[in-house]
Amino acid sequence: MVGARAFPTEGVDRLFGPWTISRGEIFAESSLSFAFVNLKPVVSGHVLVAPKRVCKRFTELTGEEVADLWQLAKVVGHKLETNAHDLFRGSAGKEHSLTLCIQDGPQAGQTVPHVHVHILPRKEGDFENNDDVYDAIDDGEKSL
Repeated sequence: MVGARAFPTEGVDRLFGPWTISRGEIFAESSLSFAFVNLKPVVSGHVLVAPKRVCKRFTELTGEEVADLWQLAKVVGHKLETNAHDLFRGSAGKEHSLTLCIQDGPQAGQTVPHVHVHILPRKEGDFENNDDVYDAIDDGEKSL
């Protein structure tokens, strides 16, 4: 495992492109990545994971940063999916899933110039057309 710990944080603010994410919005960190609350969530529980080093594009990350980013995304995603019944009222006992995605570059819909993974807990019927989630992510980021 590449540096991912079970949700401790270093208690410091982090840069996310040109913005500062306050330590109170960061809920998990690994050696090279951090997870934080999305201020424009598409669904309940929608969070972001980003490398600590500000990189505009995915290909700018080192191999170690890529592994660390996805390891923390896996840990956070597992915790979200395990607790999805708390996020979605009336869904206890039902299956839940995750959408994990990166918009890499402006033509792909990226509006914050810092690589980040969207993690969205999903439930059946949360979007009429399942792929509409990507339009919702685009719309949320355009308003930043």
